[in-house]
Amino acid sequence: MLPVRKERSDAVCVGHILGAQGIKGEVRVFSNTEPRGNIVGYSPWQLEVDGQLKSVGVSGRTQGKNVIANIAGVDDRDQATALIGCKIYILSKQLPPLEIDEYYWSDLIGLEVKSMQAEALGTVDSMMETGASDVMIVKGDRERLIPFVMKDIVQEIDLEKKQMIVDWQADY
Repeated sequence: MLPVRKERSDAVCVGHILGAQGIKGEVRVFSNTEPRGNIVGYSPWQLEVDGQLKSVGVSGRTQGKNVIANIAGVDDRDQATALIGCKIYILSKQLPPLEIDEYYWSDLIGLEVKSMQAEALGTVDSMMETGASDVMIVKGDRERLIPFVMKDIVQEIDLEKKQMIVDWQADY
């Protein structure tokens, strides 16, 4: 799963805080990164608190299926509990560069999707990981689930035009 870009062009949502962990201010984190433990390597985080982004240093680890983070300045359970639900962003420049024909999910959200016959299918609303391949949730006249398979289904992506051409029929 790759990060989802927020409306701000320089901020990418990589997860959110699920809860407090222990009494020393650690937090449990839901991570959109793959593998999920990578989220703690993107320090500093831009933590959304009361609608504002606040830059915070972070370290952490995976513990079983959870990601546990230590946020600079958060030293007790009460401070950690106050952050539950806060979204975690990083700056776009913190993401590693991609190879040709690789895209962050955040780059795909909002693209207009058209069939090879130029039929408008809708807009990429979100992405979903299924194990076999990622799936685009495209919303238009109805919701469509379209596998994100380059060259087989996804024929062309033009980020400048915010458009994607897919080998997919409107009646699928």
